[in-house]
Amino acid sequence: MRRARAGFLTCNNFIAYWAPMNDDELDRVFKALGDPTRRRIIDRLRERPRQSLFELCALSVAQDGKALSRQAITQHLDLLEKAGLVQVEWSGRTKLHSLNPAPLREAVRLWLRAHL
Repeated sequence: MRRARAGFLTCNNFIAYWAPMNDDELDRVFKALGDPTRRRIIDRLRERPRQSLFELCALSVAQDGKALSRQAITQHLDLLEKAGLVQVEWSGRTKLHSLNPAPLREAVRLWLRAHL
C-alpha cells in the first residue's frame, strides 16, 4: 500500500481510510463539485470507468454537443484528481481515469448528513 493523499491508502483499486478527511480536503471536494463540466465528467466516469482523455473529449462532443479542448478537460481532471474524486491508472502510455466515490461518501458522512 502507498499513501495517495492525506486520509487515504491505496493498493490498486482498493481504498481505505486511515484518518478522517480534514477541512482542506473537504473544501477540495466541494470545489470540484462546484463546476457543471466537472460534474458531467464525474457522471461519465461513474457510468463507465477507465476512460482515456480522448474518450472523455469525444463524449463531451457526443453528449453535450460542444467541444472542450484537451487542455480544458485535463485541467478539470487534475482538479478532480487532487480532490481524490478521480483515480488514475496507466495502460501502456494511456492514462485511464475512474471515479473514486470514497471522498463523496466521506463528505456526506462528515458534513452533508447533518443538513439532510
